[in-house]
Amino acid sequence: MSSIADPVAGRPISDTKAAVASAPAITLPVAGERELRLDLFRGLALWLIFIDHLPTNILTWFTIRNYGFSDAAEIFIFISGYTAAFVYGRAMLQAGFVVATARIMRRVWQIYVAHVFLFVIFLAEISYVATRFENPLYSEEMGIMDFLKQPDVTIIQALLLRFRPVNMDVLPLYIVLMLFLPVILWLMKWRADVALGLSVLLYALTWQFDWYLAAYPSGFWIFNPFCWQLLFVFGAWCALGGAARMSRVLSSPVTMWICIVYVTFAFFVTLTWHIPQLNFLMPKRLEQWMYPITKTDLDVLRFAHFLALAALTVRILPKDWSGLKSRWLRPLILCGQHSLEIFCLGVFLAFAGHFVLAEVGGGAVTHALVSLAGILIMWGVAWVISWYKHSADKDASRTKRTGGNADMAGGSV
Repeated sequence: MSSIADPVAGRPISDTKAAVASAPAITLPVAGERELRLDLFRGLALWLIFIDHLPTNILTWFTIRNYGFSDAAEIFIFISGYTAAFVYGRAMLQAGFVVATARIMRRVWQIYVAHVFLFVIFLAEISYVATRFENPLYSEEMGIMDFLKQPDVTIIQALLLRFRPVNMDVLPLYIVLMLFLPVILWLMKWRADVALGLSVLLYALTWQFDWYLAAYPSGFWIFNPFCWQLLFVFGAWCALGGAARMSRVLSSPVTMWICIVYVTFAFFVTLTWHIPQLNFLMPKRLEQWMYPITKTDLDVLRFAHFLALAALTVRILPKDWSGLKSRWLRPLILCGQHSLEIFCLGVFLAFAGHFVLAEVGGGAVTHALVSLAGILIMWGVAWVISWYKHSADKDASRTKRTGGNADMAGGSV
């Protein structure tokens, strides 16, 4: 499988041009090959998202959002697009549009059911805590007051993905992106670069005309699908041959230094957010041009920051890195391999941690223990799921299909 993180081969330029000229629009991934780096970073994104959803604590300073413009959401959506294209791109090429669409819709239904299940459990968790401890602020903080006032209307809006409590914005985004995956893959089968270009055009038009999806009871989606589709489509484009075509650019020392300069610049800008005394270092005209760096519409500065981090990462983490087999990274990889289940669990644990910290209080040690406990639970559940699928489920090997492993494409935030 070609990957954005593959080492660059020393291939003559003439041979490269000839290969590109004769290559199909997209490259067929190698069947049965698991990309552990994707699992590693998807698992890392799950842990970072869980920590960021907790009240600010000492571990929060280990998440990437404090050191640049992008955060774990960009990592997760990119990998989701990459793995979805890796899994279902083969079905599109071999079985055709109809079969591939049927398989994708089945996965969309699974993710939708997971979202509804999580919604019900999340509401029950918050309602119980708010009632048991006589603290209605929990309901207000988690955004479920409208449900308590009009449960009949709110349930319908939730099923339509328009009503979402706090921390439940990513799965609806992923559902919408997966719904359009058949069209994305069909376009890439025809002309991959054209598909990416159309994605960029939609992103630009959204910024120009302020397109968005309305939320209930008011406002808009926290993650605007019209903008975040660019990261998803870019991931799919990389998975289906785009990364291989970018290999010479990624290996260039010029690219490396541009990325280093930009990441360093982003670091010092975010430093002024945490240390107000450094605000004098930011020129006013630069502030007026940059701010606000919106997450809702995937600001171009956030997208560029993610690209810079990805380009630097692929230079230092080769595909055959022995550390990917290390038992120390196994917890991250396991969580990444079962991302849908672990993401849902992380949302549940984030509110549980929020409740514990609000009721018990405590200092930095308590905050750190709550965060570490949540991570250990996520790891333990991922291990149980992996054990069940590989050991307890005797029929698993007979029910697998050649179209790909849905676990790889089951990403959420």
